[in-house]
Amino acid sequence: MSKEFDPSIFHNHLAQTTPYPIGIAIERAEGVYLYDPDGKPYMDLISGIAVSNIGHRHPKVVDAIKTQVDKHLHVMVYGEYIQSASNLLAQKLNEITPADINCFYLVNSGTEANEGALKLAKRATGRTELIAFNNSYHGNTHGSLSVSGNETKKNAFRPLLPDVKFIDFNNSSDLSKITERTACFIIEVIQGDAGVRIPDMEYMKALRRRCTEVGALLIIDEIQTGFGRTGTFWAFEQYDIVPDILTMAKAMGGGLPIGCFAASKSLMSFLTHDPMLGHITTFGGNPVSCAASLATVEVIQEENLLATVEQKGRLFETLLSNHHIKEIRRSGLMFAIEFEDFETVQKIVEYCLDKGVICFWFLSCPHAFRIAPPLTISEAEIKKACQVITEGITKICQ
Repeated sequence: MSKEFDPSIFHNHLAQTTPYPIGIAIERAEGVYLYDPDGKPYMDLISGIAVSNIGHRHPKVVDAIKTQVDKHLHVMVYGEYIQSASNLLAQKLNEITPADINCFYLVNSGTEANEGALKLAKRATGRTELIAFNNSYHGNTHGSLSVSGNETKKNAFRPLLPDVKFIDFNNSSDLSKITERTACFIIEVIQGDAGVRIPDMEYMKALRRRCTEVGALLIIDEIQTGFGRTGTFWAFEQYDIVPDILTMAKAMGGGLPIGCFAASKSLMSFLTHDPMLGHITTFGGNPVSCAASLATVEVIQEENLLATVEQKGRLFETLLSNHHIKEIRRSGLMFAIEFEDFETVQKIVEYCLDKGVICFWFLSCPHAFRIAPPLTISEAEIKKACQVITEGITKICQ
């Protein structure tokens, strides 16, 4: 076997995240499909975990990458040189965020974006308490792991950040725990890894009011939900609220690694003094990733992808309706399909993979599997995918 796809190299010389990786070999990708070395297609219904919102290798993104590569790659650590790729991306991000979110710190990933946001909140407020939701997920580096609400994933890595408190999602009575000691409240508008948990409108407004009342900064983590996943560019737009700090990543780069935490210019300025270089990154604002990100936003706008998200989501939901399913939770094209137990979920996901349709688990919701396809998926592709999934459900659950 070619060394390119030798599983022994993969298993023995690349660090493994679990004892049970999916393990399929991928030679190329296009649109909603991945292809193995023999040409077998796999429909990617999880977008590489919320990354490929505009599909794999969108031609405009590929062209933008090639154009930038012909100019220059990395030339300096973030924040020192004026570069066209990061300038143009910042200008575009400024157009698609609220007026008070007008300054963008470009980093490399979602967890780094959340790390920067937490530091900014502590520096700006002079407070130490951080509050997050039970069952939340904000990343795996020490700070973001500290504010993630999955104790099983955290216990082996303690001690983590001190002065972190958790409250229940969508529970108004807990909002009184946000006080004048609180530096920030970090939230996912829709809890992704917890299995697509969707809050009430009034709850979100009450949360925003409470943060404002006590001077706590509201960090909204749109790392999974941003860039159109829920049918609006940002999920918070559906709740008529605005964060103090916004974090983004995953779909931001059209397949290249990039993240960002964003706030007002006055708030972000706290990282420039006392001390200077309050947050630094070598590769943040990488020009190739910035060029890909700008092209990604332009594709979402020019192809009017947001206009079809809800329609496609409803089609999935209609076609997947099945009495064996305990619950379908959905926002736009972000789904949790819940069953009675993990064993059933595992068998359905494995059946679909064998038939060339990729679904996936949630870390914190083992009784459900996720669907989050590229926003570019066609109705014909949705029908094809749902046929495989429903066949799997029927076969496994009969």
